[in-house]
This record gives sequence, structure tokens and C-alpha cells, in this order.
Amino acid sequence: MSLVDLWVYLSGGPLLWLTTTLVAYVAADAIFVACGRRPLANPVLIAILMVSAVLVVTGTPFPAYFAGAQFVHFLLGPATVALAVPLVRYLPQVRRLLVPMVVALVVGSVTAIVSAVLLARAFGLDASTARALAPKSATTPIAMGTAEAIGADPALTAVLVILTGIVGAIVVTPLMNALGLTNYAARGFAAGLASHGIGTARAFQVDPLAGTFAGIALGLNGLLTAVLVPILLPFLLK
Repeated sequence: MSLVDLWVYLSGGPLLWLTTTLVAYVAADAIFVACGRRPLANPVLIAILMVSAVLVVTGTPFPAYFAGAQFVHFLLGPATVALAVPLVRYLPQVRRLLVPMVVALVVGSVTAIVSAVLLARAFGLDASTARALAPKSATTPIAMGTAEAIGADPALTAVLVILTGIVGAIVVTPLMNALGLTNYAARGFAAGLASHGIGTARAFQVDPLAGTFAGIALGLNGLLTAVLVPILLPFLLK
């Protein structure tokens, strides 16, 4: 069997792209560790670049890739639910900080939506793109569902959500250090609120307490964003 025949055989099944995704992330994580876990060496960004390069070189359309890699997408749900484990561990701290968390949640969620839409309009982007940007700080499944409900392109929203998460994960540690913010609960909550799952993963790498509060922010902001976006958008797009 020639290499071409082997490739045709393998590309016809879902296992190839699932394996490609997992291998790319393992390699990206190894690069991340080798770079001293520096924020710029974000493993999600590196893995995306690796997989994208493979898809471009092989001429594989995204639907064919996603047919194989969708199991990883499915695991987003169970992974989000699993954040309840560290939540139970730090429940006393969560109860003590409940009021500041609620205030930060509302302010942060409204700011994320309003700033995204207003900046899009200020830079001359059309209303469709502004709609896709509105739920960018929510976790991917919620953001895509919200985008569909408001008439935006869910695929574009998914891309914007991932970009938001990557940028947030890269800048969160240097930004918090520059601001002199040393409270890991506050740092984690801000990371999870602004940059959802990717920011939460970064928070867990820094400190378990930060990761716990990031996970709380991720879940609560997703729910609040789904409620607020349809309410705020008509006023922001006038």
C-alpha cells in the first residue's frame, strides 16, 4: 500500500483527526513546559496552529476534521461539570466572598458585552459581526447558543470565543502582576469571567484557589451572558 492509499484510508475515518488533536495538544503542552510555562507559549494556541497547519497542508475541510474531533468538543460539558469538585473543596471561601463575587460578575459581564459591541461599531464592523462578538466572554457552548438566538453566526462566535480565551490566558498573569493584585481568588474570578475555559485552565496552572474561582466565574458568566445579550443588544445596535 502506498502512502497516498494509506492517507486516503485513514482520512476516511474519525480516529485520525481525534488522534491528531490529542497529539497536537500533548506536543503543545510539552513546548509550554519546556518554555517554563510562560503565558506566551499557550498550549491551546500552539495546538491550534499545529492542527491548522495539518488541515491546510492536507487540504482537509473543517467539517471532515470536526467529524473526527467532535468527541473532544463533547467533553467540554463534562469538564465544566467537573469544576464542582474544587468548588466543594473551597466552599467556605466562596461563601465568604459571595457578595463581592456577585457584584464583580454583573459588572464584568455587562462590561464584556457592552465594550465588545461598542468597539465593533466604533471600528466600522457590521451589525452581524457585532452580534457575534457580544457573547465572546461566555464559554463556547453557551456563546454559540446565544449567537444563534440573536441571529449571529455561531461559527464566527466560536472563533471569537477561542481568540478571547487565548488572549486572556496570555495577558492575565502579567496584567494582574502589573496591577499588584495578589489575591488568587480575585485573580482567578477575573480570568474565568473574561476568558472562560482557556482562562480557567491557565488559572489552575497558577494556583488551585484561582482555578476554583475561575471555574465559578466561567459558569455564572455563561448563564448571565445568555440572559443579558438579548436584552442589551437592541439598545447597543441602535
